[in-house]
Amino acid sequence: MLEINGLVKKYKDFTLDCSMKVGRGCITGLVGENGAGKSTSFKAALGLISYDSGDIKLMGKAPSELTESEKQKIGVTLAESGFSGYLKVKDIVPVMAAMYPEFERERFLSLCRRFSIPQDKCIKEFSTGMKAKLKVLAAVTHNADFLLLDEPTTGLDVMAREGILDLFREYMEEDENRSILISSHISSDLEGLCDDIYIIHEGKIVLHEEMDNLLNEYGLIKADDRQYAKLDKEHILSVRRTPYGYDCLTDQGRFYRENYPDLVVENGSLDETITMMTGGERL
Repeated sequence: MLEINGLVKKYKDFTLDCSMKVGRGCITGLVGENGAGKSTSFKAALGLISYDSGDIKLMGKAPSELTESEKQKIGVTLAESGFSGYLKVKDIVPVMAAMYPEFERERFLSLCRRFSIPQDKCIKEFSTGMKAKLKVLAAVTHNADFLLLDEPTTGLDVMAREGILDLFREYMEEDENRSILISSHISSDLEGLCDDIYIIHEGKIVLHEEMDNLLNEYGLIKADDRQYAKLDKEHILSVRRTPYGYDCLTDQGRFYRENYPDLVVENGSLDETITMMTGGERL
């Protein structure tokens, strides 16, 4: 659904240099701290900004070559975009119907009720969370094959986030050929949702991994100075100095549990992996 190869976008004080792929039928996550390059990647993928070098294929074509009917099969939420604050939900319905021939009016209104979106209130009076939910509901109700969701849960409380994540699961279950690219700086949003994950840091992809493998095979080693000195570092991805010694991220947790029974090897988690790959010393 999306292939980005060697994308380079240079700004005065920041350079994006990344490659990634979103397969058909997959939910792919892009995670990193604010300013890491997530939004720039989305804008480039959608053809909204120019870039210095690289190749982008969106649904098999360069973004600029997509026909109007092909563009209608893409659902998008961007962090800084949204509907005019002077519109009401009832005003959005005819706009969406005019833009998207496959807009599902009744489903959209039903989801607005499900997510407590007021229909007779100007959007400028909505909370940040309501505005975020409204953008998502618009993206999932015009029969899109591919969703590109940049920070879609920003501003939502825990319960609202879970509801939106469930909606994404429902969207995927309706058609096995659909795909999602979703970015977030909230790792828990992605851990139970994504098939694979890209971690971006300072404009570069520092890790790409299948989520099941990350959770089941990765580990965080806690070692004192003596243990660290004797440690086989072949399978260590990143190291961080601590008051007691070292934290070491590995993609072979089982190897270290079996060969170093005195070591503490915690189970892998996306949160720790992000912390180690962005804040540790990569080996």
